[in-house]
Amino acid sequence: MLDESFVAGSCDPDPSSPEGVALRGFATHRCGSTGFSTGTATFRASAELPYHVHDCSEAITILGGSALVIVEGRQYRLGRLDCLHVPAGVGHTVRNADATEEMLAHWSFASPEPKRIFVEGPAAVREQTAPSPGDPESLRRFAEAEVYELSPGAWFRDLFAKRFGAAGICGGYGRFTPGSSLPCHTHHYDESITILSGSASCLVQGARYELQGVHHAFVPQGKPHRFLNSGDGDMEMLWVYAGDEPDRVIVDNQFCSGLLAWPGPKA
Repeated sequence: MLDESFVAGSCDPDPSSPEGVALRGFATHRCGSTGFSTGTATFRASAELPYHVHDCSEAITILGGSALVIVEGRQYRLGRLDCLHVPAGVGHTVRNADATEEMLAHWSFASPEPKRIFVEGPAAVREQTAPSPGDPESLRRFAEAEVYELSPGAWFRDLFAKRFGAAGICGGYGRFTPGSSLPCHTHHYDESITILSGSASCLVQGARYELQGVHHAFVPQGKPHRFLNSGDGDMEMLWVYAGDEPDRVIVDNQFCSGLLAWPGPKA
């Protein structure tokens, strides 16, 4: 079974990143991911990622600043934690809407190897607040997403999934009050977790890791794990699964702490 892996949000960007945009990969084929890839894109003031397409679903979630995303000539303005899903083969571009400050976006692909095919963009652009019926993209405004308590003190919002138009990936936002966590659990697919703020302790099959800031964790499918808020304030995370819809199998917490030996995914 693959080992879990961790990447700092300040890791070196991809040297092939376009001018003004620093692309960083978190969970990719390089760490053993088989169903998805995730990472961030840091945009300088007014910088733009040129018009392009992918051969798989992509979800774009804004982590900081303000973004303009153009999809086949339809322009959307996105704020923090707004999420736009773009299906395979649909052309789009992402631009920092601010002329003075950086913008940070999180990307998720339904492929372990992120690829962008740069193509010519549309001649005309019109602004929209939401997709129209028949448009291939889907937009989830963070402020409008349903809030639910998955365990005491752990509040979640789903941002992209099959029911919202995504294929092969799903993800969302979690906010943990001090001392809260989800129970120890496993998944039938790989998971990518990015800590957005606060401090988190990550327990994976007896190992413990401390995470802060934009720090990323990759947990392979079948490994028991849990994240705890180890700080004095709220902890925020963005989670992504290599599956169509969220699915968690709850197991004894002692499998995460290491007090019980993990026999395998059928425990």
